[in-house]
Amino acid sequence: MLDDTLKSQLQTYLGMLRNPIRLVATLDDSETGVEMRSLLETIVSLSDKVSLDTSGSDARKPSFVVAREGETQGVRFAGLPLGHEFTSLVLALLWTGGHPPKVEQDVLDAIKALDGDFNFEVYMSLSCHNCPDVVQALSLMAIFNPKVKTVVIEGGAFQQEVTEREIMAVPMVFLNGKVFGSGRMSVEEIVAKLDTGAADREAAKLSAKEAFDVLIVGGGPAGAAAAVYAARKGIRVGVAAERFGGQVNDTMAIENYISVLETDGPKFGAALEQQVRHYGVDIMNLQKAAKVVPATEPGGLIQVQMENGGALSARTVILSTGARWRNVNVPGEQEYKNKGVAYCPHCDGPLFKGKRTAVIGGGNSGIEAAIDLAGIVAHVTVIEFADQLKADAVLVNKLKSLNNVTIHTNAQTTEITGDGSVVNGIRFKDRVSGEEHHVALEGVFVQIGLIPNTEFLKDTFELSKFGEIVVDAKGHTNVPGVFAAGDCTTVPYKQIVIAAGEGAKAALSAFDHLIRTPVAA
Repeated sequence: MLDDTLKSQLQTYLGMLRNPIRLVATLDDSETGVEMRSLLETIVSLSDKVSLDTSGSDARKPSFVVAREGETQGVRFAGLPLGHEFTSLVLALLWTGGHPPKVEQDVLDAIKALDGDFNFEVYMSLSCHNCPDVVQALSLMAIFNPKVKTVVIEGGAFQQEVTEREIMAVPMVFLNGKVFGSGRMSVEEIVAKLDTGAADREAAKLSAKEAFDVLIVGGGPAGAAAAVYAARKGIRVGVAAERFGGQVNDTMAIENYISVLETDGPKFGAALEQQVRHYGVDIMNLQKAAKVVPATEPGGLIQVQMENGGALSARTVILSTGARWRNVNVPGEQEYKNKGVAYCPHCDGPLFKGKRTAVIGGGNSGIEAAIDLAGIVAHVTVIEFADQLKADAVLVNKLKSLNNVTIHTNAQTTEITGDGSVVNGIRFKDRVSGEEHHVALEGVFVQIGLIPNTEFLKDTFELSKFGEIVVDAKGHTNVPGVFAAGDCTTVPYKQIVIAAGEGAKAALSAFDHLIRTPVAA
């Protein structure tokens, strides 16, 4: 089940247990059940602080609970927590055994203060790189608050359940039997949704902060680089971000960042945050900007108003709000989002095993998605608006070598069809002949590029026709003291390495502005 390297690593982690724990298993004779028994017996063999009880009687078989000694409630794993979720299992073992989690104390206090009955079910797939954040957040909550119960369900092991609940995207979270949310969520986001007074408290906390020398709005590669470069100047720096790491968190493989041979998005995003924190930067997560109010006089303070009602002020501001997946904007897309319409083939592809899917988009991301899906699903239909695929030749050649892929170019998607509950097809028009076609299928993956997160700036800042912030060679915007960097700007080629370089440049420009501009009285 586990190779020698993993066993050695696991044994090291289990040595950090402070208190005894027990694994209460409900097993069966299925292949997954046999593998689960082997996994649990391996864990027990690696630590004298872990015991195994196979007398469980849970309705989901096979499954097991990680509980404190003498208790029966804890985090339940239904199916095998391997792949991306092996780390989630290790953390559940450590936290249950008394090893402290690496989260802020105020987050733990907020978890412990939650009052009510919270029964969470989170569906994940072992190839989903977004799922561990949600699984670990809900596991942490169940371990530190007895009123929270969490079951982690591996969709591949419970296909009938996935079908009955019409789950077509992961992670998918149910609370007390009703859909709570889908996609990546941090523990702070989940707690904020449960604690209705959290937004007001956070707004007051933001407004009470002293003015920053440099305030960065956005925490992706551009924002992180700007924060590091600015903080190294010895000035007061803050980062307000919806989620640190930004779109990087949704990227599977990163193989072209110079000096890093290979990594994945979540790992890269975590490294960005770690380095920024190393320099003492004030990171304010889960904060979405609503408006930027320019200074009223040279050297005055710029105000950034947040959606929760709070406000931050700074002598200079760097906008690095990034971009998001572009919608195809046809009938059926929003109606069937997470009901057959998906945006992450790595996360949701396994849910369409043996089914028919389509990929909208013929660029690198679209063709990579199609190649990835072709190894899982029954058939992939690629729909590209232009007269030829725009992806790199090596990817196009690989795609054309696959026998379960159909390619349509000069094809305009006109509708994603469904039966009222789930997707059942896609409709497109041949742009040459005008003829309309309908392809019966179960899943549609949208991969047509990015749109900048700049809507809140349109009345104050100069934007391009694509909504990008217009910047000069040094990152200046049309508003004095405000700079911009990364995918939200007019700088061409939306790449991580370019965004990081532009962030560093914007920070140097902001510092140059600070030392040359007298502070207003």
